[in-house]
Amino acid sequence: MAYAYQALNQYPKHEKHSLVAETKASMLRLLKLTITCNKKYYKKTTLQELDIELDILRSYVRLGFNLRYLPPKKYEIWARMNDEIGRMIGGWIKAQKDK
Repeated sequence: MAYAYQALNQYPKHEKHSLVAETKASMLRLLKLTITCNKKYYKKTTLQELDIELDILRSYVRLGFNLRYLPPKKYEIWARMNDEIGRMIGGWIKAQKDK
């Protein structure tokens, strides 16, 4: 999230209350779902919501790049971080199915 906040500072001022706000809200929801999932005994539905929210965040980041608000290098780093989060969520889902 720290990297994302720095990258979002580069967005134009007119996007601060729309795309930037939506992206930040998505990241905060991702954090809340992660904490919730960590505390719950039955995690299946929360893990699905977590996976969906990550896809929403990926879409916001891709949109920011396509609108040329993010430079290619920052987009690449942020996308790689999102992919790593996706791998973690996938492993968590797989671990829950094995139980």
